[in-house]
Amino acid sequence: MTNAITVAVVFGGQSGEHEVSLVSAHAVMSNLDPARYQIEAIGIGKDGQWWHGPGALAKLMAEADPARLPASAAQVAAGPVHALGRVGAPGWELPAADVIFPVLHGPYGEDGTIQGLLELAGRPYVGCGVAASAVGMDKGLMKAAFAAAGLPVLPWVLVRRSELADESGLCARLEAALRYPMFVKPANLGSSVGVSKVRDRAELLAGLHEAARYDRRLIVEQGIPAREIEISVLGNDEVVASIPGEIIPAGEWYDYHAKYIDGGSQTIVPADLSPDQITQVQELAMRAFQAIDGAGLARVDFLLDREQGTLWVNEVNTMPGFTPISMYPKMWAASGLSYAQLLDRLVDLALERARR
Repeated sequence: MTNAITVAVVFGGQSGEHEVSLVSAHAVMSNLDPARYQIEAIGIGKDGQWWHGPGALAKLMAEADPARLPASAAQVAAGPVHALGRVGAPGWELPAADVIFPVLHGPYGEDGTIQGLLELAGRPYVGCGVAASAVGMDKGLMKAAFAAAGLPVLPWVLVRRSELADESGLCARLEAALRYPMFVKPANLGSSVGVSKVRDRAELLAGLHEAARYDRRLIVEQGIPAREIEISVLGNDEVVASIPGEIIPAGEWYDYHAKYIDGGSQTIVPADLSPDQITQVQELAMRAFQAIDGAGLARVDFLLDREQGTLWVNEVNTMPGFTPISMYPKMWAASGLSYAQLLDRLVDLALERARR
């Protein structure tokens, strides 16, 4: 172990995806090769407190909301843990490591904040940089970047929480721009947290208020009858794409419960697409990744119109789920790259980017 690379896996966080992060981190730590890596576990509680030590994951698992823990959550062994406090508090110090792996989903983790902290600290880290993480987190900025790059994006409207003061006026504006059904989303969140499919004005208002619980910026998108196609990308300046997969949701659409709780959704890898469609998905995914100046990894999600056959770029996830049922590692496994090999590549990309 004298030549082992120390990887600090950071998990938890203060977003609505806290529980998903815990399960992702457990899978990552379980698949890092112990012959190559020394693992440091660093947990961030929902209150912003940082914890360090082998028992950090078990501590946060014990405090997690059981109703939000994915079905794939496993029992985690307890161990010693000590408090680091909050960032900036007296005595707070980031533990030493060769590479930081921020397995954090949503705000305060996937949005450029922790990436900025690590840049200032001079620590190599897995994944996208500050700008790409911030743009990839904010669906409004992301869609603007996609449009500027000439990528196909469905009609959408950016709404600010303050606009809910005039509900009738806001609804009239949205109904003039889009038709029902629509999807209402917090701009800065993932895992379908706070997302609603709305079919009339009453549902639109309810969806806006639900999304506003999580963010001050909301996205309202045109709904279409669509297949949900996903693909994984990997690389820094040179990017490669996996074979695509498809989600068959257990419910009407792929919401949080369909993703993590119900267990009835199906993932089909490879997706049933023509060779031309596969090539198109791969090319658009790499262009979307480059449009936000991505690095390391991302999962790019598409909507394939069932009636028109049109392919639309939906969003890019700069730190996609790494749970045992998550599509990002599944698509790479189907492309010939195992979970452990994928983690090796991500660590190598982080070190390569730091050197450059």
